Amino acid sequence: MFDVFGRWYKRKFSDPDSAMLLLLIVLISVVLAIWGGLLMPVLVAAIIAYLLDWPVVKLCNLGSGRLLATTGVLMSFIGLCVLTFVGLVPVVTQQGINLIKESPAIWEKGQQWLLHLPEEYPDFVQVGHIQQMLQGVNEHIVGVGETLISASFSSLADIAAILIYCILVPLMVFFMLKDKQELLDNISRILPRERRLIKQVGSEMNLQIANYIRGKVIEIIIVGSVSAATFAIMDLRYALLLGVLVGFSVLIPYIGAAVVTLPVAIVALFQWGISPEFWYLMVAYGIIQALDGNLLVPLLFSEAVSLHPVYIIVAVLFFGGLWGFWGVFFAIPLATLVKAVFNAMATEPEPSEQQAAS
Repeated sequence: MFDVFGRWYKRKFSDPDSAMLLLLIVLISVVLAIWGGLLMPVLVAAIIAYLLDWPVVKLCNLGSGRLLATTGVLMSFIGLCVLTFVGLVPVVTQQGINLIKESPAIWEKGQQWLLHLPEEYPDFVQVGHIQQMLQGVNEHIVGVGETLISASFSSLADIAAILIYCILVPLMVFFMLKDKQELLDNISRILPRERRLIKQVGSEMNLQIANYIRGKVIEIIIVGSVSAATFAIMDLRYALLLGVLVGFSVLIPYIGAAVVTLPVAIVALFQWGISPEFWYLMVAYGIIQALDGNLLVPLLFSEAVSLHPVYIIVAVLFFGGLWGFWGVFFAIPLATLVKAVFNAMATEPEPSEQQAAS
């Protein structure tokens, strides 16, 4: 057993490039584990700069200077964010507040429907079981409400963090875009010379993550807009709020679509009951999800992120449990990074590189 492990270790890590790749991954993991919270604004700025680099490069190819292109793209991005915040956030927030105010009535109607089940299906459902289940759910709801209230007071301290994101992140994005080549050259000087596998992983990640981020932004906009428009046309209450939820649900493949179905179905049930309108809405929602999974995703992503669904779900659960919202948001890029590392470790160096290493 130990001989097998020793041969595997010698085959993989006798190559200096493999050792340097492993050392770099360990160092980055330690830094993120210890100072991840402090470095989060830098990471967010790097992701935004990575997203905005594509239009900057396109403008530069058309003859614009790097400074002018960076300024124009960044100002357009900030203006779009402000317009979204001013035009969309207040409406969504108000609809969310109204939905929270109406939740007790929705829950009361749901309890009445559950208590009527024993009368309709006496052979399958008993009153005692329903009452016991409702009592447990009510106790859990009370506990969740207390947690939310305490969290709302404790979140007042996060105003300083919001100011940091609003002021420092745009500044960092500007300099990351404007001085991109200078920053990359500085990082290149720090990296070791044995970086064949580091370059291989970096090039694979650059292609896949760039396509993934751009594709996800487009997918969120299309799915959210189509869902909100469909809900509004069918006269569903809280159409914009639910459309935004459906749009952001695509960030978590498979799990997000399943979770967001619940509030859509609950609101429709409370508004219409078990009626043709309810089923029309659920059919329309199912068509949107089917078109997203079978048409939009293949069209946007192609082979950019070729991960098995099991790996995607495991990545969402693992990185989400490790880093919360940001872990869920970057679960697929992080899973792609893991895959790229394994692919790089599985490749054998060229004979000339083996001789140089020896």
